[in-house]
Amino acid sequence: MVQAINAAVRLPPLWLVYAAGLLPAAWVWHLGLTGGLGPEPIRALERELGLTGLQFLVAVLAVTPLRRHTGINLMRFRRALGLLCFFYVAQHLGVWLFLDLADPRLIAADITKRPYVLVGLLGFLVLLPLALTSTDRAVRRLGAERWRQLHRLTYGAALLGLAHFAMLVKGFPVEPLAYAVLVAALLGLRALPPRRART
Repeated sequence: MVQAINAAVRLPPLWLVYAAGLLPAAWVWHLGLTGGLGPEPIRALERELGLTGLQFLVAVLAVTPLRRHTGINLMRFRRALGLLCFFYVAQHLGVWLFLDLADPRLIAADITKRPYVLVGLLGFLVLLPLALTSTDRAVRRLGAERWRQLHRLTYGAALLGLAHFAMLVKGFPVEPLAYAVLVAALLGLRALPPRRART
């Protein structure tokens, strides 16, 4: 079964993964432009883009545990998932900067008064070097070990993203907690020895 899944995974071209990953953005922008996001479309757009970015980040974190513990190998998609995560987080930030506030004074005041904004900005800044070093050329220039060390920042980005999400939610943050449990489980699985080693 695992061999059949891995064989199927090798079939689709990578551009198809990127194209599929862009569909949620196209849909939510369509809703925003046609009045389908409710009475506060900009806030809804921010939320949907940010949440989709977090979902792609969780997918990135799931690739290695899935390979280690089930044998299903999605490593060829990890870079695409990471770049799509950055794409959605950058859009989330862009909507806040240019559509929600669109005034440097308001932006500065928001960063000062709202801790979740600062946490979100830190999360974006952590993702930025990961996106910039996602090419094969960057791997060659940094060296494989230094590149792996740098890309461990993915864990920090996930924690900052979860904190940003939880601080945004009013009342008991059920949805952010669900994502936090999932991320904690994935990080815990990374710490366990691979299935073959255990057997």
